[in-house]
Amino acid sequence: MNYRHSYHAGNFADVLKHAVLAQIITYLERKDAAFRVIDTHAGIGVYNLSSVEAQKTGEWRDGIGRLTDADMSAELKAFLAPWMTAVEALNPDGGVLSYPGSPKLSRLVMRKQDRLTAIELHPEDVQQLRGVFEGDYQTRVIELDGWLSLGAHLPPKEKRGLVLIDPPFEAEGEYDRMIDGLARATRRFPGGTYMLWHPIKADSPLAGFDKKLIALGRPNTLTVRLMVRANTTAPGLNGTGLVILNPPFTLEAELKQVLPELAGLLAQGPGAGAEVRMLVGEH
Repeated sequence: MNYRHSYHAGNFADVLKHAVLAQIITYLERKDAAFRVIDTHAGIGVYNLSSVEAQKTGEWRDGIGRLTDADMSAELKAFLAPWMTAVEALNPDGGVLSYPGSPKLSRLVMRKQDRLTAIELHPEDVQQLRGVFEGDYQTRVIELDGWLSLGAHLPPKEKRGLVLIDPPFEAEGEYDRMIDGLARATRRFPGGTYMLWHPIKADSPLAGFDKKLIALGRPNTLTVRLMVRANTTAPGLNGTGLVILNPPFTLEAELKQVLPELAGLLAQGPGAGAEVRMLVGEH
C-alpha cells in the first residue's frame, strides 16, 4: 500500500487517529508533571488540502470535510473538541485549508512543559518538518528510521508519555514490525502509553495480528476499529484501526459511546460500523 500522506491527509483514518491522539494528550495533561510525545513516523507536519496531491484524491472531503458542519451529539462533539480546536487554530480565517499531521497536532494540544520528539526517515520530509518546528524549543526533529527509535529513545527522561507508531505501510511485514517494536519498546518503557495505527483492507491480517498482540501479554491492550464500508475485496481502505496500550482509563467507555455515531457520519457504503475491544485486560 502506497501511503504517502499528502494524498490522504484529513481522511477518515486521520479523523479517528487524530481525535484519539488529541484525547490521550489531553488526558496526560490532568497531571502537572511534564510528558513527552514520541512520533516515530512523523511526516511533514502540516498538509495543504488545496495541494495537487490532496485534490487528486479528495479523501479529506469524506473525512474532516464531513465533520466541520455536521449535526452530532454533545458527546461526540466533546470527544472531537481537542482535535477540532487544534485544526481551527491552524486555520484562523475559517475552513480547513491547512491540516495538522500528528506532530503538529501534538504540539497544538501540548502544554509549555511538555516535549515532542518527531522522527522521520524521508530526507525531503525531514526538511519540511524542520521548517514547521524551526525555533520551537519544545520539539526535536530527528532523521531516523522510526522503528529504531523504539530502542534508542526509550524511556524518555520525563518517564511519562505517549509513543505514536504510524508507519506508511509501503513495505511488507509492517504488522510484524509493530509486534516486534512493541515487545522491544514495552520492555524499556512499560508504563508508557502506545498508540499504533494500521489500515484495514480486505487482505489485512487482522486475526493473526490480534493473536500476536494477545501473545505479547501486555496488560491493557485496546483495539479500536472503524469501518466506512464492509471489508470486501474492493481496493483501497475499507476501515482504519488503532491499537492502544495503557490507554487512559476512561477511553474505552468513551469510544464505545461515540464511535458508532462517528462511523455513521463517515460511512461510504453498507457495512459501516465500529468495534472497541480490550484484547488484554489488567493483570
